[in-house]
Amino acid sequence: MSRVLVPIATGFEEIEAVCIIDVMRRAGIEVIMGSLDETLLVTGANNITVQANQSIAGITADELDMIVLPEGWGGTNALAESATIQGLLKEMDAKGKNIGAICAAPFALYTAGVLKEDFTCYPSVEEQIDVEGYQGNKSAVVQSGNVMTSRGPGTAICFGLAIVKKLVGDEAYEGLRGGLLAEYCTAL
Repeated sequence: MSRVLVPIATGFEEIEAVCIIDVMRRAGIEVIMGSLDETLLVTGANNITVQANQSIAGITADELDMIVLPEGWGGTNALAESATIQGLLKEMDAKGKNIGAICAAPFALYTAGVLKEDFTCYPSVEEQIDVEGYQGNKSAVVQSGNVMTSRGPGTAICFGLAIVKKLVGDEAYEGLRGGLLAEYCTAL
């Protein structure tokens, strides 16, 4: 069974976090919703509080198949400033492990130096990211090397399904896509 860490920080985008976690868990992926500190109750950008499973302290790349960041600006800035998250992102990338980010969260990948040349993100975030060769990409989900990115709240189901396809396979992807009535999501 694949194991994915979804770190959340105060100001995270609730739709993105809950949606991708839900889609992955439906596919049988073990998802750890991790808080940046020992406080397991985390409040999102729209004042919805969720309970994380555990703190991210001590989690290593060897324990994970993927890390996925679902953040609004508040959460993204916290992840970009977290030495633990930045170190884990670098460790995951160095080992060629899967990394994902949606909406503003590709900024945290950028600060870690793991964002690849082709990516997508929330439109206003593009101004904050300076990746040489980037031409802009309006696709719902983009895969570049070991990094998968998505645009924002409206693409969260497609992003979750793309993660399922990558980690579990086509059959799980197609089954979930049909069951969620998400035929508008296309495979990478």
